[in-house]
Amino acid sequence: MNKRVLITGGTGFIGSALCANMLDRGYELTVLSRQSAEKVRSICGEVCVVHDLESLGSDDGYQAIINLAGEGIAEKRWTEERKQILRESRIDLTNTLTGIISSWKNPPEVMVSGSAVGFYGDQQDKPVTEDTVPHDEFSHRLCRDWENAALAARSLNVRVCLSRTGIVAGPGGGFLQRMLMPFKLGLGGRLGTGEQFMPWIHRTDVVAALIWMLETPEASGAYNVVSPNPVTNREFTRCLASTLRRPAIFPAPAPMLKLALGEMSRLLLTGQRAIPERLNNSGFKFRFPTLDNALEDAVR
Repeated sequence: MNKRVLITGGTGFIGSALCANMLDRGYELTVLSRQSAEKVRSICGEVCVVHDLESLGSDDGYQAIINLAGEGIAEKRWTEERKQILRESRIDLTNTLTGIISSWKNPPEVMVSGSAVGFYGDQQDKPVTEDTVPHDEFSHRLCRDWENAALAARSLNVRVCLSRTGIVAGPGGGFLQRMLMPFKLGLGGRLGTGEQFMPWIHRTDVVAALIWMLETPEASGAYNVVSPNPVTNREFTRCLASTLRRPAIFPAPAPMLKLALGEMSRLLLTGQRAIPERLNNSGFKFRFPTLDNALEDAVR
């Protein structure tokens, strides 16, 4: 019998690639989405579709859950209303999910739940492992509370893994898609000083890490899902411009970004030199460990 897995956020940039990979591996997938079943299947493949978690109450349950749902953190300016939406789409949904799990006849063996390296807040240029003490700011509190909502499932004897994901590069979407047009026009450049670190990772490696957490009984707790070779924004800019064979001579000054984006500008002007220490120690192998190869694949 194939393992039944419930996925939230399955239609997103990471989730759609994850679904395709897991279907190829023989998993039976159910995707939570507000979109029509036809639309979800056009994105995710031959999956079952549910439109609300409450419909899964008192279900026989699933063997595993991958919880990736959440509004895009960089899509709109961080007003107080927007911050609340970001929290509700992650924390409230995860709280509801753990509540639904408690009603199942058989709780899942494992839940892999999303988070981000924003958990650590601004760490300047020091190496950041899973043990680094976070800097208290909005991104940290958002990720902390999201993680705690998922960790509540441990009380139901569920193995919980947390994916503290970096900036995801890959073809056809994600943050890189927004950068391509100005860079292709020769209008790209560093952000602020360019010395802030960008903890990047290729989408292929994110999917592999999520499945590794799912399938590895010893895996538990938080993992930095980032490339083993972090770069600064200046280095990222130079590499992307080289990949596209375009100049990158138009920097975006920090004051301009702060004026345009407000508090959200911290996503661009601060960073984390995050290291995937726990994945490295486990022997996990990255397909795209270096930025030049990752960008070549992402912009092909």
